[in-house]
Parts: sequence; C-alpha cells; structure tokens
Amino acid sequence: MNKTALLIGAIVILLLVGIFAANRTTPTETDEQIDLNIATSTTGTTSTSTATSTGTTQGAVKEFTVTGTNFKFSLPEMKVKEGDRVRVTFVNSQGTHDWRLEGYNVGTKVLQGSAQETVEFVADKKGTFEYYCSVGSHRQMGMKGNLIVE
Repeated sequence: MNKTALLIGAIVILLLVGIFAANRTTPTETDEQIDLNIATSTTGTTSTSTATSTGTTQGAVKEFTVTGTNFKFSLPEMKVKEGDRVRVTFVNSQGTHDWRLEGYNVGTKVLQGSAQETVEFVADKKGTFEYYCSVGSHRQMGMKGNLIVE
C-alpha cells in the first residue's frame, strides 16, 4: 500500500511540474525584438488630450498619447509622414492591456490599470498599419486603430 501511495504521489508531483512548465511563458524572439524597441516611461505627466503632435516637416517628432480602456483606444487613427520619428505614450486607464503595432515590430508590455509606457520608432514604411491590444480577444472586440504613414 505504501508503494502505491508513493507512486501516485510521484505521478501527481510530475503532473504538477509539467503543468507549471507548460503554463510558464518564455520570451520568444519576437518578444525580445519588441523589448529592444521599447522605451519605458515611468515619470512624466499624463496628457488628457487625445493626441498631440510637434513639428510639421518630414523627419519631425510626432507625439501621441493613446489611452486604453476596456475594448477601445482613445485614438482610432494617427497620421504621420514617412521618415518621422513617432513617439506613442500608451496610458492604460482600466483593465489589462497593451499597445502593439503591426509592420513595425514595436509595442508595449502588458500593463495593468493606471500604468503607462512610451515607445518610439521611425516611420520608415508608407501605408496603413493596424495597432491593437493583443490581450485575449480585445483586438477582435474593437480595441484597434490605424497608423497611416504618408
């Protein structure tokens, strides 16, 4: 009887270790590349305006503040010129969200409510690129917008 109980205990422990290992996330190459493009902002002010931009010539710095609430972003669209440096401050005001941009391999980490992070990149490709929240089905529920590079 003791051998059976010991065997069952060992199997349970192995199953728990396997479940823990399967649920543990490790960074993928994509996550590591995204992390290289992230410039974290832990201080500064939170703007209540939906967007600000500075400069009007190509190669200028364009700044945007995007606020995320449950299943929507405050800015459905951002426009810049090719060659502009784009600085996006993502402010998560509610829930758990991130901000990712297709085609540019940039994005924030997943943030809890009342956190913010800033990403910066050069808009070196013309076109329309979707930004979105990658948490769960938030993107499918409408938490997305477009960066238009002219």
